Amino acid sequence: MPAQDKTRRLPSQSISQDINSLHGLQTISTYNTSRTDASVEKLQQTYQTMLAQQQSETEKLTLYRSAADAARLAEWEFHNAVLAMKEVIRGQYGSDSDQAQAVGLKKKSERKRPNRKKLVAIPS
Repeated sequence: MPAQDKTRRLPSQSISQDINSLHGLQTISTYNTSRTDASVEKLQQTYQTMLAQQQSETEKLTLYRSAADAARLAEWEFHNAVLAMKEVIRGQYGSDSDQAQAVGLKKKSERKRPNRKKLVAIPS
């Protein structure tokens, strides 16, 4: 059997089949093995551990999503506040002021005017 790649998640279909196999094993009253990793007790223990870890993951994902949403909203609030501040600077000091340049706006006098494209006659 090739080495297992434990860095990737198992497909949910495989886990579902494993759970069905465990439930099927519980109907076999004569199951007995000398392998400790395949005993009923070990299977029950690993199943309960898996459920607890999945629940923990779900709870942490929920907290992560909530924190990510809060951070995203805070970023937008900050961005909108900066845009409002730039509008106030432009209104108080003008579009060609040093104050406007200090907050990251380009001075009106430093803007490059668009060049007209010369029409080239195409000989026919």
